[in-house]
Amino acid sequence: MAVTSLVIPLQHSSCLLSFRRSPILTKKALVPVGFKARKDHVQRNNIRSVWQGNGKRRGAAVVAAAKKKRNQSPERCAAEGVMIGGGETEAIPMMPERIKVVILMACMMCLCNADRVVMSVAVVPLAEKLAWSSSFLGVVQSSFLWGYIFSSVIGGALVDRYGGKRVLAWGVALWSLATILTPWAATHSTLALLCVRTFFGLAQGVALPSMTTILSRWFPTDERASAVGISMAGFHMGNVAGLLLAPLLLTSIGISGPFILFASLGLLWTSSWSTGVTNNPQDSPFITGSELSLIQAGKPVDPPTNPDPPVRLLFSKMPTWAIIIANVTNNWGYFVLLSWMPVYFQTVFNVNLKQAAWFSAVPWAAMAVTSYYAGAASDFMIRTGHSVTFVRKVMQSIGFMGPGLSLLCLNYAKTPTCAAVFMTIALSLSSFSQAGFLLNMQDIAPQYAGFLHGISNCVGTFAAIVSTIGTGYFVQWLGSFQAFLTLTAVLYFATTVFWIVFATGERVF
Repeated sequence: MAVTSLVIPLQHSSCLLSFRRSPILTKKALVPVGFKARKDHVQRNNIRSVWQGNGKRRGAAVVAAAKKKRNQSPERCAAEGVMIGGGETEAIPMMPERIKVVILMACMMCLCNADRVVMSVAVVPLAEKLAWSSSFLGVVQSSFLWGYIFSSVIGGALVDRYGGKRVLAWGVALWSLATILTPWAATHSTLALLCVRTFFGLAQGVALPSMTTILSRWFPTDERASAVGISMAGFHMGNVAGLLLAPLLLTSIGISGPFILFASLGLLWTSSWSTGVTNNPQDSPFITGSELSLIQAGKPVDPPTNPDPPVRLLFSKMPTWAIIIANVTNNWGYFVLLSWMPVYFQTVFNVNLKQAAWFSAVPWAAMAVTSYYAGAASDFMIRTGHSVTFVRKVMQSIGFMGPGLSLLCLNYAKTPTCAAVFMTIALSLSSFSQAGFLLNMQDIAPQYAGFLHGISNCVGTFAAIVSTIGTGYFVQWLGSFQAFLTLTAVLYFATTVFWIVFATGERVF
């Protein structure tokens, strides 16, 4: 294809420095390969001859830059976002590859939580239809966790060994399948429903270990908290999406409506993820050289990973137990609010399902916003010279003391608006935990972070099962939520003290 003119490319693209000097020689060099920069290799001697023929007209700085990267292949030119075709050159992609990764991760986390919340909303009409007691409703709510508790450790080990891309893709596909089967199981039998929800939890156990591992590989240390904050903001927005859309779809379509919607979105996400992301940035065909250098320069070089994590050594150190106990407390409080918030507003303040969904959604929306700012604040403190240990302790203290005080105040709420305010404060401040114990796994054991996450999440999931079922029994026996909210607040305070004493941001393993 003939070329009449060449558009001058971006100044920093060293691959094309030689092409922009002589249109005639450029045409001769590129016509035989049909301008397919990514498919056909432009011979290095053609590039060198063009450079030599025009060398006298270059300044000294341009010559040095061209010599430094003149052997760079057209494949790298394409990886830098420069394409040659029809005489046109295009600039570097509008956003860095690591931003694309974190956006896809945030979408996955949104679907992850939305699929959970749909059941928390659908269980209200199901309980009325099937005459479930409060205690049995807690059993149904916790069935997701029965599978989740087993897959956390296995999923974390798989992520450490094979990377998060493949493991996460299979996880999303399988839990989307379980989601779409849930309404069928609910109408078939209670046993079928419990089995499907257990399988759903089994598939979701890989989500958090995959997220932390992939983001640690794609982001430098001083951007990692922000990346986790964005991903967790998506996670909390899943609560909002589920709480707002599920009641509308339940009333307009029926029980199957919200499950079909979110399952379909999960399968669509899987196809995008499988073709657009790699486990490591150096394996990506789309990343620029400058971005890759930025990522690699911002991370310490780790020794080769031992495929078998030293379990006894991990459990012999108190920083490990600080993470485990923090995960226990976080899951305890989080799943109480996640599973019981719609029921709380409906039973305590006698609001209908749609109103309960709105009151329940506001706190999660606020939590999504503060998740990002908590991560950004953590990164800022590290960049300004504060130690990682100090930052992790401050963030985790806010993440536990704030919710503890808010839950105590919630006992005295007299209106649904007042209760929503206290819940909003509790969940907003709890998002600071994401810049505390959730990142601390990569700090103390970067080689075994997936396994450590799985272990701590397994224990934390057991605590979530106890809290979810326990709330149902407390409400049935005592007729109110106050006792369990007070117990949860005390647990927050005690864990904060343990974290301050034993946690560290230094590498231990």
